[in-house]
Amino acid sequence: MKLKSELLEHPTGEMARKIRIELKEDLDTCDRDVALIRDWLKKQPHLPDDWEVQAEIGYVFHYEDSLSRQITDTLKLALMIGDVRLTEEKVGVGGDIYVLDAAVLGPSLLAKLSPSAIKKFMICVQEAFPVKLKEVHIINTSPIVERFVNFIHVHKDVKELYKYVPREMLPVEYGGDCSSMDVLQEQWRQKLEEYGDWFKAQESVKANEALRPGRPTNYDDLFGIDGSFRQLAID
Repeated sequence: MKLKSELLEHPTGEMARKIRIELKEDLDTCDRDVALIRDWLKKQPHLPDDWEVQAEIGYVFHYEDSLSRQITDTLKLALMIGDVRLTEEKVGVGGDIYVLDAAVLGPSLLAKLSPSAIKKFMICVQEAFPVKLKEVHIINTSPIVERFVNFIHVHKDVKELYKYVPREMLPVEYGGDCSSMDVLQEQWRQKLEEYGDWFKAQESVKANEALRPGRPTNYDDLFGIDGSFRQLAID
């Protein structure tokens, strides 16, 4: 079996056309639309002057100990990978599907899952990241995981996932045709290092909420004061 080795597989042909229809993209008006966005950004007093028309997500997570840091580092890496994709995926995608393996979530990690960190991550994904979150799947679930997340697809084993995600898009460890997890991890490590200077520069690209016109953004209104996910909207 020949494994897929591409780190990012770009849509082409009919798939690219369908994605543009789904996203209502018009190639004839792209330049005009970007110009309008740039003009709007210049008029926003709370935003930086030097602004790129792509996702600029502030990664604000609080670290408490090694286990919680491991979790928040993983969330931050997911968003950093998203930034790289926005630069390199010229066509874009119709939406993202997240697949999580509950087998790596032991009781110690579950106990360290911070509602605050997860809430910030979901705010970034849904309100700042310009790619639609279509589905979230958790495989190899246990009863405790199923109780913990009741708003997404849960599967007792990876075979159930094949009904939603093509096997050719999964790593070999999960019965797919892509490279192994180790290979993919190393490829992404090298890719993120290529963008190291860019990521460092983004640390200073932040909104000044004190200058935001109108009512400041209230993130408690987005996901509830109690940190629940009752208002989570997944297409």
